[in-house]
Amino acid sequence: MTTEKQVEKGIEEIVGVFTDPILVFPGGWGDTLPERLKQAITMERLMMNVEALKTGKMSGTDAEACAYLMTVSLTQPIDSDWTQIYLYIATRVYRRQGWGSMPSDIAVDKLDDEQMRDLNRLKDWIYRTRTTVRLERDRAERRQKREEEAATREVEQPALFEF
Repeated sequence: MTTEKQVEKGIEEIVGVFTDPILVFPGGWGDTLPERLKQAITMERLMMNVEALKTGKMSGTDAEACAYLMTVSLTQPIDSDWTQIYLYIATRVYRRQGWGSMPSDIAVDKLDDEQMRDLNRLKDWIYRTRTTVRLERDRAERRQKREEEAATREVEQPALFEF
């Protein structure tokens, strides 16, 4: 049975598909994300919501990890494990989105167990961080609304005593 809180959480997640930020590595390269990667992030977030109905587990998506690792690689050198992870994610996103065939000399189809754990930790971190940003934004909006209502009440409420 679905509770009201579960329904509310599901609605928040769907809204988050479109409003949550796309996380990029700090360093100024976030504005270089290709538009088609941004669209892939939205589509994969939607698919993650559908998948979470079955599994009950939410996570960051391959496209989000790809965007993050892209900006990391533009900011600083990455080691061979993270390079393999980046190429693996890029290969998956590239193929899933139907952008053509990934060049065979850089396509990565399999990661070792440790690399897969690192990737899953990254995707979990991405999900936690973007939902935290959403919650903080919602709290700030509610706080601002309360402050505006208090200011309005103060102006509208007649003073009982004026000295």
